[in-house]
Amino acid sequence: MSLTDWIVLAVTILSIVVYGIWKSGRHQSMDQFLVAGRSMPWYTVGLSVMATQASAITFLSAPGQAYSDGMRFVQFYFGLPLATIVLCTTFVPMFSRLKVYTAYEFLEQRFDLKTRALTAFLFLIQRGLSTGITIYAPSIILSTILEINTVYTTLFIGGLVIFYTVYGGTKAVSYTQLLQMSIIFAGMFLAGVVVVHLLPQGVGFTKALHLAGKLGRMNVIDWKFDLNNRYTVWSGILGGFFLQLSYFGTDQSQVGRYLTGSSIGQSRLGLIMNGLIKVPMQFLILLIGILVLGFYQFNQPPLFFNQYEVQQIKNSRYGAAYNGLEKQYAEAFQQKRIAAANYTAALDSKDQTKIVAAAGSLQAAEKAQSAIRKNAVGLIKKNNNKTDASNDTNYVFLNLVTHYLPRGLIGLLIAIVFLASMGSTASALNSLASTSVVDIYKRIINPDGDDQTYLKASRLATVFWGLICIGMALFAGKMGNLLEAVNELGSYIYGTILGVFVVAFFLKKIRGTSVFIAAVITEGVICLLGFLNVIAYLWLNAIGCLLVIVIAWLINTIIKEKKTYEVSKTP
Repeated sequence: MSLTDWIVLAVTILSIVVYGIWKSGRHQSMDQFLVAGRSMPWYTVGLSVMATQASAITFLSAPGQAYSDGMRFVQFYFGLPLATIVLCTTFVPMFSRLKVYTAYEFLEQRFDLKTRALTAFLFLIQRGLSTGITIYAPSIILSTILEINTVYTTLFIGGLVIFYTVYGGTKAVSYTQLLQMSIIFAGMFLAGVVVVHLLPQGVGFTKALHLAGKLGRMNVIDWKFDLNNRYTVWSGILGGFFLQLSYFGTDQSQVGRYLTGSSIGQSRLGLIMNGLIKVPMQFLILLIGILVLGFYQFNQPPLFFNQYEVQQIKNSRYGAAYNGLEKQYAEAFQQKRIAAANYTAALDSKDQTKIVAAAGSLQAAEKAQSAIRKNAVGLIKKNNNKTDASNDTNYVFLNLVTHYLPRGLIGLLIAIVFLASMGSTASALNSLASTSVVDIYKRIINPDGDDQTYLKASRLATVFWGLICIGMALFAGKMGNLLEAVNELGSYIYGTILGVFVVAFFLKKIRGTSVFIAAVITEGVICLLGFLNVIAYLWLNAIGCLLVIVIAWLINTIIKEKKTYEVSKTP
């Protein structure tokens, strides 16, 4: 990076941190530290909710996801608007009326302590692991820029986020997220405009989309019902509905965002804002990946985008073979570039025969190039079997940013990834601390402490979970595409937790013991299904929720019938 980029990066991050600390003030109570005194307006709530979900993973991995797999990932969010309706009519009023700090407090009032502790424990596992992945994402950037191992950059990023969160609390998180999302929207829009500008003369936005379509990447909608297909309309609306409902309704990292609303109405408006903006925002971020694909039809991309791994294999016994594949790849790219130019020329001619012929040549060139890349990936796996070679999708957008974008904008876009990471990670650590203190420490270990004791415990819990998440981040490179990894991890647990809350809200006759047993059984079944890879992961959310409901109802019925029988036998 140039000196200009370093200045832009440093000033942007420093300004955000200083602004957040200034706005947060001094925390005199646990209420202020965990829920910002329940004083936030709807637009701050809405942007805070969006920033918590839109981590650095979104801006690093989503363009790479579209580049390699197309636009179909956007269907993942199709269930969000429906989930928002349910949230605004059930979860928000209940949590606001009870004045809870965490979502799991409600479960003890409805069921019992063991059910509350179980769901809190499941959340702590899921959020602790997934937060490690969000810490790892920006460390990729530093490792690429500085050309050092991601272990060192992960430790640096994790330490920075821990310090920021421990000092600032929820109020600092919310205020910084308001400014972060404004910068993020502006920066990503500029990135899209610049990528279009970088396309060759005569190849604009529309032709880039045509190229992507012929290469199979404009697969926005898939109506086919297939349980093994990760991203279809049906998995997005049905499976995605359960995942989004559980995430926004039972995940403390999100519940904690709208608990800061000054009223039920403000919390609802914040969630509605997120529900309306999230899908088009994700579509546009994926679209940037499509434009990057169009750009790389005329400018040779690396054979493998993760340059750290490239250097490792070139220094290994497979170096000569990899260098040979790079030469083949360069020759194949020249053929593909000619095919892409011929296809765009055919589009100008409007001759359907020429268009079909040119499209066939383009697809054949893409197939040849992909075969060479597949061989390269095989070599990388042989050289380092601990790394999933497919994870270079996380480096696709980063490669374009660092090599082709103008000075100043590079620093801004890298700052955006840092800001997104800081916002989502700070929310997650804050929620992990609040759940640990409110649901475990205050309720079970030290129920008679004063407010200052719990405030101190909240800060210590933030440090503890920060260290745990850094440990998880050190293993995140083995998980492939980070965007998919974090959502797949959530699908193992979110369905079970959601099922517990659905029973709590709508099935009033089912008791705590029944739902507790059902949740334990369901989690075992879901983990088995996921381990065996029986079904696409989005469906695990729906299956988990439904299993908890059905099993809890059956157990409750059996226990009730048994008690009735015992009473009738009593003389």
